Amino acid sequence: MSSSSLLWCLLVVCVLAVVQIYAAEERKVLKVFNIRASDLNSGLFQTPDGYVKVFSGAGYGGKTEVKTDDHNPWWKEDFNFFNVRENDPLRLEVYDSDVLFDDLLGTCERSIKNGTWQHSCSIKRGGTLYYSYTLEPLQ
Repeated sequence: MSSSSLLWCLLVVCVLAVVQIYAAEERKVLKVFNIRASDLNSGLFQTPDGYVKVFSGAGYGGKTEVKTDDHNPWWKEDFNFFNVRENDPLRLEVYDSDVLFDDLLGTCERSIKNGTWQHSCSIKRGGTLYYSYTLEPLQ
């Protein structure tokens, strides 16, 4: 067997091993819920019309409804992501809805962990975002 054939065989074995390890990794479901904010600030003398966009990894889960004229909104929506892995990023973006362009008030991002968690983060333009998530195996 020539050295180039041996290298090709070794490469194929390595690729198959990586594929097998990746396929064996347990896929999970992520549920994001209980999203609320306090003391949202949209600007001088303005009351925010807030909503939140939810992302996991490269996936977009959707956005909440707009809560009009509310500094302390509480959104009812839940967001589910499938085939998620532990340590994937979870990102929530808080916006103020306006007639022409929506203003990004702030972003919260963290790596997800197994189990159920409650978190809060400070919003760049003022206020705090609170949310919960659960990461568990697919049933």
